[in-house]
Amino acid sequence: MKFSHKFVNSIEQIGEEIWQEFALQLSPFCQYSFLYALEKSGSVGVNTGWSPQHLILYKNKQPVAVMPLYKKTHSYGEYVFDFAWANTYQQYGLHYYPKLVCAIPFTPVTGPRLLLKSTAEQAEISKVVCQLLADKLQRDGLSSMHWLFVEPAFSETLTKQQQLQRRSVQFQWFNRQYHDFTDFLQTLNSRKRKSIRTERNKVAKAGITIERIHGFLLQQSHMDFFYRCYQQTYLKRSGHGGYLSESFFKQILDTMGDNLMLVIASRDNQPIASALFLFDNKQLNGRYWGAIEEADQLHFECCYYQGIEFCIEQGIDQFNPGTQGEHKILRGFEPIYCYSNHKLKELAFHEAVGRFIVTEDLTIEQYKLDAEQLLPFRKADK
Repeated sequence: MKFSHKFVNSIEQIGEEIWQEFALQLSPFCQYSFLYALEKSGSVGVNTGWSPQHLILYKNKQPVAVMPLYKKTHSYGEYVFDFAWANTYQQYGLHYYPKLVCAIPFTPVTGPRLLLKSTAEQAEISKVVCQLLADKLQRDGLSSMHWLFVEPAFSETLTKQQQLQRRSVQFQWFNRQYHDFTDFLQTLNSRKRKSIRTERNKVAKAGITIERIHGFLLQQSHMDFFYRCYQQTYLKRSGHGGYLSESFFKQILDTMGDNLMLVIASRDNQPIASALFLFDNKQLNGRYWGAIEEADQLHFECCYYQGIEFCIEQGIDQFNPGTQGEHKILRGFEPIYCYSNHKLKELAFHEAVGRFIVTEDLTIEQYKLDAEQLLPFRKADK
């Protein structure tokens, strides 16, 4: 048999050297440093309901693919919602958890999930991997397999392996070679240009200054303040702290500092809010926000407008500000499809979920069309 494999319970067992052979040119979230920091900091692990089961696949004893994989005992931190499926399982006296998830924890950002050196063997390798995962469901008593925020072409490949395709909608901003923020505003209708200027002026008139910090200028003291904001905002909204530990943020500062951009808002020379982004030369990703003092329109300024300015300044093509939020539409963020794929071990449930997805997709398609009608661009600039 030319293919062999291992499932491992930590990315450290695969090792940075091998993992980076596959991930080097990919997004920050696929990097060994990011995934290792999640595990090393305790943000991911058995006690969190995210148990690593990472896959490494060999062909003729040489690594040909790696895959971030987790055994989940809940559905939190995924952003592709299957709680109704879990409830239906429970109603029939079956266990939905644990399940298998191929995803980047707490990160609703589309990207590679089966990491390959070359796409030439993608069809063959994906077929082998899907069979390995089906065997694992049977052997380990797992209900289902879920691929989250996969790239569109790979999602189509998975459908050929009977992995049900499901679509959702996010909102992203696209840099159409704007010279500056004013240049971007000129593509919007006059009413929305005025509205955005009013929002930004409210922040300035409140005596708030904004600073974007990245690269070697980003220090541990900045991250310490950010983490204070992050925890306080989580506590206020949900009654519990954030999923990610303080040591996680310290580790990615040490190992991924060139991929981090921090926005800090201050009043009277005292910081009051911050937002943390991860980026590469292709995409900016807004990930975490927090404030210790509220101010009108400050969230939009820190999380959206500063991100747009940074993309224009750095020549970055796309800006993903995070999942959900129709309020993004009127600020120039356009609806796009996101893809996930699913395989349920119990055939009857797999078929039932397939029927649900077909019905749901009609609603998703209409939602995207309706969102497109609300975009604030002038007709000539659509």
